[in-house]
Amino acid sequence: MTPSELLIPQWFQHLLIVLLKLSLSSAFPLNDTNGTACTARGPASYILVFTGQWSPQMFPKQYPLFRPPAQWSKLVAVTHNERYRLWQEGAMASPGVQSFAELGVTVELVKGAKEGRRRRVVGSMYRTAGIPSGVGHSSTELVLQPRNPMLSLMVKVIPSPDWFVGVDSLNLCEAGQWKDEVTLDLHPFDAGTDSGFTFSSPNFPTMPPENISMIKSQKPNHPANSFYYPRLSELPPLATIWLKKQPRSPIRQHNHVSNHILPQLSKASLYTETPLDCEVSMWSSWGLCLGPCSRGGVRYRTRYILLKPANSGTPCPELEEQAECTPYNCLVHQ
Repeated sequence: MTPSELLIPQWFQHLLIVLLKLSLSSAFPLNDTNGTACTARGPASYILVFTGQWSPQMFPKQYPLFRPPAQWSKLVAVTHNERYRLWQEGAMASPGVQSFAELGVTVELVKGAKEGRRRRVVGSMYRTAGIPSGVGHSSTELVLQPRNPMLSLMVKVIPSPDWFVGVDSLNLCEAGQWKDEVTLDLHPFDAGTDSGFTFSSPNFPTMPPENISMIKSQKPNHPANSFYYPRLSELPPLATIWLKKQPRSPIRQHNHVSNHILPQLSKASLYTETPLDCEVSMWSSWGLCLGPCSRGGVRYRTRYILLKPANSGTPCPELEEQAECTPYNCLVHQ
């Protein structure tokens, strides 16, 4: 055993080695790109068109008509690399995602993007104006750099507890080339921070918060859910995103809030309308006997319509039922 081994315990030597490796890794960070590094020779300019397809024909259940009517918030888009996430299915919502999904407020999202730019993991943030109806278009122009080839975006569903549609980390650079055109169908997501079931549910915080999850035709499996369509295997797209690469990057500065309205460029929907079956309440209790108890008397019970049918859905059943009186439910006159 050498004199140095006598003075320094072996566990302490291992600790020094670990600390040395950590200091070197922080001084010279590894380029952990997971194969997502873009080797394109220059930036790419895209036009982005968001198309809302939230119509009463496609989504007739509890479709919001008043206070407020169905509409879309402003679109928030961020260009970034693999070390940044605006949002992620299966992960907890950040404070910025929570405030945007619940209230449509972008302050915390902007702060997060600015912090990402400081750390060189975010390129730029873009926003479009909101859409005052469930069906409509908004657009903006994007410039992506090879060091930030990914795109993430969010649009809040209004009204809703904490629901949104979005894109998570779409890589627009593949095999060293910018993609020419991309079209994506968008489905609703639950931010996991509010427990409301319907579009107009009051604020009811989820405690503890849950992970971000996709809303499906039978998930949550509850008839009160505004997107609950048990006859469907999957929901129709609530919106679409269309991205088209421009012939060359223009020299002029891009307008972050653009007025491009290009409905002919949106992807044609394969869906026409969604059938909505009638829903009725439970039967009431039987009423008292009307008429003579011995013979010919009848009693009634009723139920009411919870949800009217639409788009050739199953019609409502009878709302009133009668039955012959029996002695035990007859009134005895004194």
